[in-house]
Amino acid sequence: MGNALRLLYGKCLEAVVITEGGSVEPRYTTTAPGVSALARDLFNFESTSLVPEDLSQHVKSSRKAQVKWYGKLLQAWKEAKPRPKTPEEVARLIVETLSRHRKADVEGLLEFYDLPRPSILEEISIGVPTRLPERVEFEMHTLPVDGNTVPDGDGLNVYVNTDDPRESSNIPRAVLMAAVQRSEARAMKNYARADELRRNIIQSGYQVIDFQNEQILAREYRIRLRGIDAPEMSMPFGEEAKQELAKLVDGKCLRVLVYGEDQYGRCVADIYCNGIFAQEVMLKKGLAWHYVAYDQRVEFATWQKEARAKRIGLWVQSNPEKPWEWRKKNKR
Repeated sequence: MGNALRLLYGKCLEAVVITEGGSVEPRYTTTAPGVSALARDLFNFESTSLVPEDLSQHVKSSRKAQVKWYGKLLQAWKEAKPRPKTPEEVARLIVETLSRHRKADVEGLLEFYDLPRPSILEEISIGVPTRLPERVEFEMHTLPVDGNTVPDGDGLNVYVNTDDPRESSNIPRAVLMAAVQRSEARAMKNYARADELRRNIIQSGYQVIDFQNEQILAREYRIRLRGIDAPEMSMPFGEEAKQELAKLVDGKCLRVLVYGEDQYGRCVADIYCNGIFAQEVMLKKGLAWHYVAYDQRVEFATWQKEARAKRIGLWVQSNPEKPWEWRKKNKR
């Protein structure tokens, strides 16, 4: 079915949705045509591994590449919490999922489904490094982040699966024993004992997390975004910065490149979310300062300058206070 017909019948034909359980099911809906069309195509792709025939008229990459896109989109849609419903939400999911692919192809895919072109398509430029930058001490990949745990605009609390080779060899024996004993206590329905053991695990910097219908042992890390300084929560735009970062990472698995540890025991790191560089987003939206004292990356200075010229975010203020100066004045 061509794109024009797809859009024409999108509101009245049977559409499909991906349920919270991850399965793809048909139902009648009044979803926007482009959203219904993509949902239908993902449903067809899951069962046939075929992409729309006329997609090639809108994009430049090969059919083989298109198959990879739809595989990524299907997985991203299943993992998204909440599920994208509006054209804007679906367009953002496409851009974030395919951020490492050619911009012309992403634009063509949005055009194919008559979806809006989100501003983030213009905002994101750097992508994910293909090799580790100098001075990176180690790399880790997190479990999905709970946006409600984001403390501010330049900090994160994340968990890493202890099945990771780097983690598995460093789990304290006491934590391993507590995890095993907790599992046994739950099996015997001794929930008071299980809760006690869980508290002991948490106190050791670990957590037992429900993930993909199983409980896994994970290690907690506190992250400080390298090279930026967001307004403190008591400052103007402090809450806005926190909410923007929470929106960016909520429900996502992050790639974390760790450069070291700060005086508070936090990992100082670059954060990538579905190929999107978190620090770039915060600077371009005017929700963080370039922390020049600790990071001299030229692109950071450029992104801050662009936001300031546009007078967006904290730059709507004529003379915004620097967060490091605010902390000095309000130090207790």
